[in-house]
This record gives sequence, C-alpha cells and structure tokens, in this order.
Amino acid sequence: MKRVELSRQVASFIRSRAPEPRQQLRLALRQLAAERGEIKSLEGRLKNYFRLRVGNYRIVFRYSNSGKIIQCIFAESRDLVYELFEQLMHARLLGRGEE
Repeated sequence: MKRVELSRQVASFIRSRAPEPRQQLRLALRQLAAERGEIKSLEGRLKNYFRLRVGNYRIVFRYSNSGKIIQCIFAESRDLVYELFEQLMHARLLGRGEE
C-alpha cells in the first residue's frame, strides 16, 4: 500500500464539496493508496502525471521518486481540471505558484 499525500488545494477542494461527493472523493483516495480506481496516465505536456476519476471530478497526481508516495496535486471538476492544472504548472515553472 502506498501513502497518499494531498496538496492544500486538493484538501480544500474536497472539504468544499457537499457531503455525498466529499464521501465519494475520500473513498476514492483510500482506494488510490492500493492503486485501485479509475486511473489513467496523462499525455502531452502532462505525461508524468496521472488522473483519478471520481464521478464528475478528477484528481491529478504523480508518484514520488521512490514510488512509495502518491502525491495528489490538483482536483477540480472534469470540465476544468486539465486546463487549470496546466496553468498552475506553468506558473510554478515561472516561480509564481505555490503548492
């Protein structure tokens, strides 16, 4: 089993959901520790990242260098997640973003 770490954005996103989606997201993260769930590797500029599908939500994550930790970096609704995550990563590369 791997350890799952949540960024502040992911934790805040989950807390801000209504009770039912919040429970679904938390359950999906527990299953992610065992690498279960609807997981897909991303492509293009996001090729080193993966996504976990939870209903209409997506959680973007990556594996640590050791492979023992799953770092959940960004969560958002399906229609916004990839565009916003790509913007976040671009800002981080320019030194204007925070985790």
